[in-house]
Amino acid sequence: MKKIILSAILLTASVYGFACTNLIVTRGASADGSVMVTDAADSFTRYGCLAFIPAANHRKGEMRPVIQWGSDSKGAFRLNGYVPEVPHTYNVVGNMNEYQVVVGETTWNGVDVKHDEADIVDYGSAMWIAIQRSRTAREAIETIARITDEYGYSSTGESISVADPNEAWIMEVFPRKPKYVDGVNVNKGLVYVAIRIPDGHICAHANCARITTFPKDDPENCLYSPDVVQNARDLGLYEGSDEDFSFTDAYCPLTYSMLRACELRVWSFFNRFGAVDMNQYLDFVTAEDPTHRMPLSVPVKQKISVLDLAEMMRDHYEGTPFDMREGIAAGPSAIPYRWREANFEVDSVKYRHERPIAVQQTGFWFVSQSRGWLPDEVGGILWFAVDDAGTAPLTPVYTCSTKISQHYAFGNGSMVEYSPTSMFWLVNRVAHFAYYRYDPVGVEVRDVIRRHEADMVEKVAEMDREAVVLCARSPRKAVKKLTDFSVKEADALFDKWESLDKYLLIKYMDGATKRQLPDGTFETHSHSNWVPLSPRSGDSKEIYRRAIISETGDFFAVKKVK
Repeated sequence: MKKIILSAILLTASVYGFACTNLIVTRGASADGSVMVTDAADSFTRYGCLAFIPAANHRKGEMRPVIQWGSDSKGAFRLNGYVPEVPHTYNVVGNMNEYQVVVGETTWNGVDVKHDEADIVDYGSAMWIAIQRSRTAREAIETIARITDEYGYSSTGESISVADPNEAWIMEVFPRKPKYVDGVNVNKGLVYVAIRIPDGHICAHANCARITTFPKDDPENCLYSPDVVQNARDLGLYEGSDEDFSFTDAYCPLTYSMLRACELRVWSFFNRFGAVDMNQYLDFVTAEDPTHRMPLSVPVKQKISVLDLAEMMRDHYEGTPFDMREGIAAGPSAIPYRWREANFEVDSVKYRHERPIAVQQTGFWFVSQSRGWLPDEVGGILWFAVDDAGTAPLTPVYTCSTKISQHYAFGNGSMVEYSPTSMFWLVNRVAHFAYYRYDPVGVEVRDVIRRHEADMVEKVAEMDREAVVLCARSPRKAVKKLTDFSVKEADALFDKWESLDKYLLIKYMDGATKRQLPDGTFETHSHSNWVPLSPRSGDSKEIYRRAIISETGDFFAVKKVK
């Protein structure tokens, strides 16, 4: 068991990214009354797999290794040290535990702070320790604060989503300034502010701190470190009164990139689902008026379903002034992606492409549901996917599960090792084919995803009903049934995506599109059913064709031969 736990902790350290997006939906804002959180772990070096840490009992004196999440100036995935285990830790699948407590994060770094070399606990380890030990969101917030106070905080600024079946919170953290007495740091840990999102509201964060001023006398809705203001003063970041203190302005001063690449993602979510006219904040997200901040949360204008939220995670600003399908930058097939050169310069003028929620470099992403009207064994469900949300299908995983599909497991391939049985590599194959001719290939992939996920919602509803009845008689049997369902559906999705990979290659090979009959089969010659009819071509966008002519004049013009 000790070896299994160590491997699981290494897994959690290896799957997280740095540039992420979190969307938060409170119980009163969701269509079914669930609390929902999303997270996308975006990084060019993150391999997509599903974390799984089984529940465990621990002996007195047992220590838990703390492995650095991701990499920093000291390198990747190093062992930072050890912290004492508690007598019992909970089952964790992905970012959610068996009591439906879920965490997510986005990194914003903030102003530079010198760390104590003895600090042990990084942001990811703090989050994972919290969901292994907490039955509520509030407990998780307190655990993150307590474990870092005792063993030191080794990371930078973070926004953390914390939710359970009843509440959703945004917690923002920043390291304390070390203070040494006889060579020992007596000021370990982090400072934080945590705000409970009002019921009926939605919230989001995307690599930029969002909490400004906050109430100091409302513990039902706001938790904070007593020294959160003084720490800013000690660091030379703030000189005003406690009442006027803004967490974001002190620890995460806005830049153009934060506005246009980070806050714009929040704007897009609020614009689609919020009951507030977000056009009034266009001057903020375009950096015309960085003082005109958006609210931390907004009331919802229409109740949000899990499918709605999944589609939001696939957002490229469609239907807004920032729509990435438009313009010559989208190429001949209206692709809503911009590759690695996000920033570029022409004639000494600097430019920046948009950064949407859905990007090609995602390792994994999820939509969680904490459903308080159901037993914990049934209520917690993680809709999980690997790679780019725009071309990746979600599979439902009940978070009571005692095993996961091997197609999503840690160790089945890596970023430098292809595995034909890895869902991450398979989804990448389909995605890269879609990128090459996004419209029509990517559009068809999205249609397949929508049908699949709608079907899964119906299957989950049926499984819920069966599991609730079984759970009343035998929770252990219900857990087995839900585990089997989760693994079976994940395995079936892998098989479906293998078939899709082959189908797309046949249909769209060589830049053309084979003709199909209404039943989806390919049209062939009546006397030779292995020979297709001549395929269709010519699906490039007019703006692209005009750009060619603008550059080349009549070089390609068809001339009349005399």
